Amino acid sequence: METTRMEGKGRTALVTGASAGIGRELALVFASHGFDVVLVARREERLEALAQEVQGKYGVKAHVMAADLADPAAPRRIFDEMAARHIPIDALVNNAGYTVPGFFRDTHWADQAALIQVMVTAVAELCHLFGPGMAARGYGRIVNVASLAGHLPGAAGGTLYSASKSFVIKMSESLSLEYQGKNVHVTALCPGFTYSEFHDVAGNRAEVSKFPKALWMEGDVVARQAYDAVMAGVPVIINGRLNNFLAFLARVLPQMRVRAMMARNERNAKVHPRGI
Repeated sequence: METTRMEGKGRTALVTGASAGIGRELALVFASHGFDVVLVARREERLEALAQEVQGKYGVKAHVMAADLADPAAPRRIFDEMAARHIPIDALVNNAGYTVPGFFRDTHWADQAALIQVMVTAVAELCHLFGPGMAARGYGRIVNVASLAGHLPGAAGGTLYSASKSFVIKMSESLSLEYQGKNVHVTALCPGFTYSEFHDVAGNRAEVSKFPKALWMEGDVVARQAYDAVMAGVPVIINGRLNNFLAFLARVLPQMRVRAMMARNERNAKVHPRGI
Protein backbone atom coordinates (compact mmCIF):
# COMPACT_ATOMS: atom_id res chain seq x y z
CA MET A 1 0.00 0.00 0.00
CA GLU A 2 1.29 3.47 -0.84
CA THR A 3 2.13 5.85 1.99
CA THR A 4 -0.23 8.83 1.96
CA ARG A 5 -2.08 11.28 4.16
CA MET A 6 -5.26 9.73 5.54
CA GLU A 7 -7.84 12.56 5.79
CA GLY A 8 -10.49 10.18 4.56
CA LYS A 9 -9.96 7.28 6.95
CA GLY A 10 -13.38 6.06 8.08
CA ARG A 11 -15.13 8.17 5.45
CA THR A 12 -16.67 7.38 2.05
CA ALA A 13 -16.61 9.28 -1.26
CA LEU A 14 -19.19 8.65 -3.99
CA VAL A 15 -18.03 9.38 -7.55
CA THR A 16 -20.31 9.45 -10.58
CA GLY A 17 -18.89 8.84 -14.04
CA ALA A 18 -16.12 6.91 -12.31
CA SER A 19 -15.43 4.40 -15.07
CA ALA A 20 -13.03 6.60 -17.06
CA GLY A 21 -11.37 9.98 -17.45
CA ILE A 22 -11.39 12.61 -14.71
CA GLY A 23 -13.96 10.63 -12.71
CA ARG A 24 -11.63 7.64 -12.53
CA GLU A 25 -8.74 9.86 -11.47
CA LEU A 26 -10.84 11.56 -8.80
CA ALA A 27 -11.83 8.18 -7.38
CA LEU A 28 -8.16 7.21 -7.19
CA VAL A 29 -7.20 10.48 -5.51
CA PHE A 30 -9.87 10.18 -2.83
CA ALA A 31 -8.90 6.54 -2.24
CA SER A 32 -5.23 7.53 -1.95
CA HIS A 33 -6.22 9.76 0.97
CA GLY A 34 -7.95 6.96 2.80
CA PHE A 35 -11.55 7.35 1.63
CA ASP A 36 -13.60 4.28 0.87
CA VAL A 37 -15.23 4.85 -2.51
CA VAL A 38 -18.58 4.20 -4.15
CA LEU A 39 -18.06 3.98 -7.90
CA VAL A 40 -21.08 4.90 -10.03
CA ALA A 41 -21.33 4.73 -13.83
CA ARG A 42 -23.13 2.83 -16.57
CA ARG A 43 -20.31 0.38 -17.39
CA GLU A 44 -20.26 -2.08 -14.52
CA GLU A 45 -17.35 -4.13 -15.85
CA ARG A 46 -15.10 -1.06 -15.81
CA LEU A 47 -16.25 -0.18 -12.30
CA GLU A 48 -15.42 -3.68 -11.09
CA ALA A 49 -11.92 -3.41 -12.56
CA LEU A 50 -11.40 -0.02 -10.92
CA ALA A 51 -12.72 -1.32 -7.60
CA GLN A 52 -10.11 -4.10 -7.64
CA GLU A 53 -7.38 -1.61 -8.49
CA VAL A 54 -8.42 0.76 -5.71
CA GLN A 55 -8.64 -1.98 -3.10
CA GLY A 56 -5.33 -3.50 -4.08
CA LYS A 57 -3.45 -0.23 -4.28
CA TYR A 58 -4.83 1.65 -1.28
CA GLY A 59 -6.44 -0.96 0.95
CA VAL A 60 -9.78 0.84 1.14
CA LYS A 61 -13.27 -0.49 0.46
CA ALA A 62 -14.64 0.03 -3.04
CA HIS A 63 -18.36 -0.38 -3.72
CA VAL A 64 -19.80 -0.57 -7.22
CA MET A 65 -23.20 0.64 -8.38
CA ALA A 66 -24.20 0.64 -12.05
CA ALA A 67 -26.57 3.51 -12.81
CA ASP A 68 -27.48 5.72 -15.76
CA LEU A 69 -28.06 9.28 -14.60
CA ALA A 70 -30.10 9.94 -17.73
CA ASP A 71 -32.82 8.05 -15.87
CA PRO A 72 -34.67 10.61 -13.71
CA ALA A 73 -35.09 7.97 -10.99
CA ALA A 74 -31.35 7.27 -10.73
CA PRO A 75 -30.29 9.94 -8.18
CA ARG A 76 -32.92 8.88 -5.66
CA ARG A 77 -32.11 5.22 -6.30
CA ILE A 78 -28.44 5.88 -5.57
CA PHE A 79 -29.32 7.73 -2.37
CA ASP A 80 -31.70 5.00 -1.21
CA GLU A 81 -29.15 2.29 -2.02
CA MET A 82 -26.53 4.01 0.13
CA ALA A 83 -29.03 4.22 2.99
CA ALA A 84 -29.92 0.55 2.58
CA ARG A 85 -26.25 -0.43 2.68
CA HIS A 86 -25.68 1.86 5.70
CA ILE A 87 -22.99 3.81 3.85
CA PRO A 88 -22.97 7.49 4.86
CA ILE A 89 -21.56 9.61 2.05
CA ASP A 90 -18.97 12.12 3.28
CA ALA A 91 -17.74 13.28 -0.13
CA LEU A 92 -19.72 13.56 -3.36
CA VAL A 93 -18.11 13.94 -6.77
CA ASN A 94 -20.55 14.82 -9.55
CA ASN A 95 -18.45 14.02 -12.60
CA ALA A 96 -20.73 12.20 -15.06
CA GLY A 97 -21.14 14.18 -18.26
CA TYR A 98 -20.81 14.39 -22.02
CA THR A 99 -21.77 16.65 -24.90
CA VAL A 100 -24.14 16.39 -27.85
CA PRO A 101 -22.24 17.81 -30.85
CA GLY A 102 -24.02 19.34 -33.79
CA PHE A 103 -26.23 22.37 -34.15
CA PHE A 104 -29.07 22.45 -31.62
CA ARG A 105 -31.65 22.68 -34.40
CA ASP A 106 -30.38 19.47 -36.00
CA THR A 107 -30.43 17.25 -32.91
CA HIS A 108 -33.20 15.20 -31.35
CA TRP A 109 -34.77 16.82 -28.31
CA ALA A 110 -34.58 13.48 -26.47
CA ASP A 111 -30.77 13.70 -26.66
CA GLN A 112 -30.77 17.25 -25.30
CA ALA A 113 -33.22 16.35 -22.54
CA ALA A 114 -30.99 13.47 -21.47
CA LEU A 115 -28.00 15.84 -21.31
CA ILE A 116 -29.95 18.23 -19.07
CA GLN A 117 -30.93 15.32 -16.83
CA VAL A 118 -27.35 14.08 -16.47
CA MET A 119 -25.48 17.37 -16.24
CA VAL A 120 -27.97 19.69 -14.54
CA THR A 121 -30.85 17.91 -12.82
CA ALA A 122 -28.92 14.91 -11.49
CA VAL A 123 -26.07 17.10 -10.23
CA ALA A 124 -28.49 19.36 -8.37
CA GLU A 125 -30.54 16.46 -7.02
CA LEU A 126 -27.55 14.53 -5.71
CA CYS A 127 -26.31 17.67 -3.93
CA HIS A 128 -29.81 18.16 -2.52
CA LEU A 129 -30.01 14.55 -1.33
CA PHE A 130 -26.55 14.11 0.19
CA GLY A 131 -25.70 17.63 1.36
CA PRO A 132 -28.04 17.79 4.39
CA GLY A 133 -26.61 14.57 5.85
CA MET A 134 -23.10 15.95 5.51
CA ALA A 135 -24.09 19.11 7.34
CA ALA A 136 -25.82 17.14 10.10
CA ARG A 137 -22.68 15.03 10.65
CA GLY A 138 -20.41 18.09 10.53
CA TYR A 139 -18.31 17.00 7.56
CA GLY A 140 -18.80 17.09 3.81
CA ARG A 141 -16.91 17.61 0.58
CA ILE A 142 -18.65 18.12 -2.78
CA VAL A 143 -16.81 18.41 -6.10
CA ASN A 144 -19.00 19.35 -9.05
CA VAL A 145 -17.09 18.91 -12.30
CA ALA A 146 -17.77 21.92 -14.49
CA SER A 147 -15.48 23.22 -17.24
CA LEU A 148 -13.50 26.18 -18.47
CA ALA A 149 -16.31 26.37 -21.05
CA GLY A 150 -18.60 27.58 -18.26
CA HIS A 151 -16.50 30.76 -18.03
CA LEU A 152 -16.48 31.45 -21.78
CA PRO A 153 -19.17 32.66 -24.18
CA GLY A 154 -21.11 29.96 -25.96
CA ALA A 155 -19.88 28.49 -29.22
CA ALA A 156 -21.77 26.98 -32.14
CA GLY A 157 -22.52 23.32 -31.56
CA GLY A 158 -22.68 21.42 -28.30
CA THR A 159 -25.15 24.13 -27.37
CA LEU A 160 -26.16 23.00 -23.89
CA TYR A 161 -22.72 21.88 -22.74
CA SER A 162 -21.26 25.25 -21.75
CA ALA A 163 -24.70 26.35 -20.51
CA SER A 164 -24.89 23.35 -18.18
CA LYS A 165 -21.37 24.00 -16.91
CA SER A 166 -22.22 27.64 -16.17
CA PHE A 167 -25.14 26.35 -14.11
CA VAL A 168 -22.85 23.99 -12.18
CA ILE A 169 -20.42 26.81 -11.38
CA LYS A 170 -23.11 29.18 -10.09
CA MET A 171 -24.86 26.45 -8.10
CA SER A 172 -21.59 25.40 -6.50
CA GLU A 173 -20.77 28.97 -5.54
CA SER A 174 -24.18 29.35 -3.90
CA LEU A 175 -23.95 26.03 -2.06
CA SER A 176 -20.48 26.92 -0.83
CA LEU A 177 -21.97 30.01 0.82
CA GLU A 178 -25.01 28.17 2.16
CA TYR A 179 -22.84 25.59 3.92
CA GLN A 180 -20.45 28.05 5.52
CA GLY A 181 -19.88 27.12 9.15
CA LYS A 182 -21.05 23.52 8.58
CA ASN A 183 -17.65 22.09 7.53
CA VAL A 184 -19.17 21.22 4.15
CA HIS A 185 -17.01 22.47 1.29
CA VAL A 186 -18.38 22.74 -2.26
CA THR A 187 -16.06 23.22 -5.23
CA ALA A 188 -16.73 23.65 -8.94
CA LEU A 189 -13.88 22.07 -10.89
CA CYS A 190 -13.23 23.82 -14.22
CA PRO A 191 -10.68 21.97 -16.34
CA GLY A 192 -9.81 22.87 -19.89
CA PHE A 193 -8.67 20.27 -22.40
CA THR A 194 -7.84 17.10 -20.47
CA TYR A 195 -6.50 13.83 -21.84
CA SER A 196 -9.45 11.41 -21.54
CA GLU A 197 -12.10 9.57 -23.57
CA PHE A 198 -14.38 12.61 -23.59
CA HIS A 199 -13.50 13.79 -27.09
CA ASP A 200 -13.63 10.28 -28.54
CA VAL A 201 -17.21 9.91 -27.30
CA ALA A 202 -18.06 13.38 -28.59
CA GLY A 203 -16.61 12.52 -31.99
CA ASN A 204 -14.38 15.60 -32.19
CA ARG A 205 -11.01 14.03 -31.37
CA ALA A 206 -9.54 15.01 -34.75
CA GLU A 207 -10.53 18.65 -34.31
CA VAL A 208 -9.31 19.10 -30.73
CA SER A 209 -6.06 17.27 -31.44
CA LYS A 210 -5.05 20.23 -33.59
CA PHE A 211 -4.88 22.50 -30.54
CA PRO A 212 -1.43 23.18 -29.03
CA LYS A 213 -0.16 20.73 -26.41
CA ALA A 214 0.19 23.65 -23.98
CA LEU A 215 -3.62 23.69 -23.69
CA TRP A 216 -3.81 20.08 -22.48
CA MET A 217 -3.51 18.68 -18.95
CA GLU A 218 -3.25 15.17 -17.56
CA GLY A 219 -6.31 13.83 -15.75
CA ASP A 220 -4.43 12.87 -12.60
CA VAL A 221 -3.09 16.41 -12.23
CA VAL A 222 -6.59 17.86 -12.62
CA ALA A 223 -7.91 15.41 -10.02
CA ARG A 224 -5.20 16.20 -7.46
CA GLN A 225 -5.83 19.92 -7.86
CA ALA A 226 -9.56 19.33 -7.38
CA TYR A 227 -8.96 17.37 -4.19
CA ASP A 228 -6.68 20.04 -2.75
CA ALA A 229 -9.18 22.76 -3.65
CA VAL A 230 -12.20 21.14 -2.03
CA MET A 231 -10.22 20.31 1.10
CA ALA A 232 -9.17 23.96 1.31
CA GLY A 233 -12.73 25.20 0.77
CA VAL A 234 -12.06 26.86 -2.60
CA PRO A 235 -15.45 27.41 -4.32
CA VAL A 236 -14.16 27.46 -7.92
CA ILE A 237 -10.91 26.15 -9.37
CA ILE A 238 -9.82 26.64 -12.97
CA ASN A 239 -7.02 24.19 -13.71
CA GLY A 240 -3.79 25.50 -15.19
CA ARG A 241 -2.31 28.97 -15.61
CA LEU A 242 -3.17 29.17 -19.29
CA ASN A 243 -6.81 28.26 -18.66
CA ASN A 244 -6.98 30.87 -15.90
CA PHE A 245 -5.57 33.40 -18.34
CA LEU A 246 -8.16 32.48 -20.98
CA ALA A 247 -10.98 32.88 -18.43
CA PHE A 248 -9.51 36.25 -17.43
CA LEU A 249 -9.43 37.40 -21.05
CA ALA A 250 -13.05 36.34 -21.50
CA ARG A 251 -13.98 38.63 -18.60
CA VAL A 252 -11.95 41.70 -19.54
CA LEU A 253 -11.92 41.79 -23.34
CA PRO A 254 -14.79 43.50 -25.17
CA GLN A 255 -17.55 40.93 -25.48
CA MET A 256 -18.00 41.49 -29.21
CA ARG A 257 -14.37 40.54 -29.72
CA VAL A 258 -14.63 37.45 -27.52
CA ARG A 259 -17.77 36.30 -29.31
CA ALA A 260 -16.05 36.77 -32.66
CA MET A 261 -13.24 34.52 -31.46
CA MET A 262 -15.72 31.89 -30.27
CA ALA A 263 -17.49 32.02 -33.64
CA ARG A 264 -14.37 30.50 -35.20
CA ASN A 265 -14.54 27.52 -32.85
CA GLU A 266 -16.28 24.74 -34.77
CA ARG A 267 -15.07 21.65 -32.90
CA ASN A 268 -18.57 20.89 -31.57
CA ALA A 269 -20.49 21.78 -34.71
CA LYS A 270 -20.21 18.30 -36.22
CA VAL A 271 -23.13 15.89 -36.15
CA HIS A 272 -22.90 13.26 -33.42
CA PRO A 273 -21.24 10.11 -34.83
CA ARG A 274 -24.20 7.96 -33.74
CA GLY A 275 -26.44 10.00 -36.02
CA ILE A 276 -29.43 12.17 -35.18
